[in-house]
Amino acid sequence: MDILAWLLEGDPAIRWQALHDLTDAPAEDVAAARAAVATEGWGARLLAAADPDGLWAGGACFPADDRGDEPGQPWTATMHALQTLVLLGIDPGEPAVQRAIAGVAEHGRWEHAGQRYFDGEVEPCINGRTVQAGAYFGVDVAPIVERLLAEQLDDGGWNCEAEHGSVRSSFHTSIDVLDGLLAYERTAGAAHVGDVRAARHRGEEYLLERHLLRRRSTGQLVDEAFTSFAFPYYWHYDVLRALDYFRAAGGPPDPRVTEAVGLVRTKRRPDGRWLLDHVHPGRVHFHLEQAGAPSRWNTLRALRVLRWWASGAD
Repeated sequence: MDILAWLLEGDPAIRWQALHDLTDAPAEDVAAARAAVATEGWGARLLAAADPDGLWAGGACFPADDRGDEPGQPWTATMHALQTLVLLGIDPGEPAVQRAIAGVAEHGRWEHAGQRYFDGEVEPCINGRTVQAGAYFGVDVAPIVERLLAEQLDDGGWNCEAEHGSVRSSFHTSIDVLDGLLAYERTAGAAHVGDVRAARHRGEEYLLERHLLRRRSTGQLVDEAFTSFAFPYYWHYDVLRALDYFRAAGGPPDPRVTEAVGLVRTKRRPDGRWLLDHVHPGRVHFHLEQAGAPSRWNTLRALRVLRWWASGAD
């Protein structure tokens, strides 16, 4: 099976990232494919699902009609929609995107205490994802970044339970913050980057010391769910998400991710594709892919991780 051709037959979000990450396509071809994300397929559908005021489902983290009695977590509110648009790689300069971001900035309020959306709230898992979206879409999120730097725990990571006394970091929270800091580092002025990069590297060490999936104390697997690859992943951690973060961060692969890369390899099917292992339960605007079926998202992400890994062996 021609895997690249199969990827290029997919949604524009898949097509442009496959061209960018897996081929030597001319920049103008990549840009043309990326421009279609806002007008076709998943990106256009998600933009169209926004409310007239720019929010999604009337809420920041939870939809306005959430009663807390649904199976899973509802994923239709603004934070999850913005994160998904980032993952789709939508062009932040598109007028429809800018209108949505302006609406979120004006009308978005966190359920926690009514804070303005791009001021963040109190949980680092939420604030990390807010920084990622804000940096990607050109919003000043420097105050949230300062808060995250101050909340880094002694072991190098972050934990949403720190406000309740936890002194041990969480894989889930830490990867959310790392994604945010990386996005901010790439968009902030040089004067702000040094401390952010240092904090990000400490957070990376938290994951690397645990080989992305094992307890540092015993070497046991932290959670079987870390070996199951979902997309979108929302706030959840898994090994493929972590590896794709390290790929995006650049630099040579660290030998401590060898086991994690091996896990990705074992999940490749004989036809060269990867399955969508599962979807995180909860209400969505629409499903991108079907759990248990061949996944363009997981195939794309796995292939670019393996390409990055192979480049370090050259």
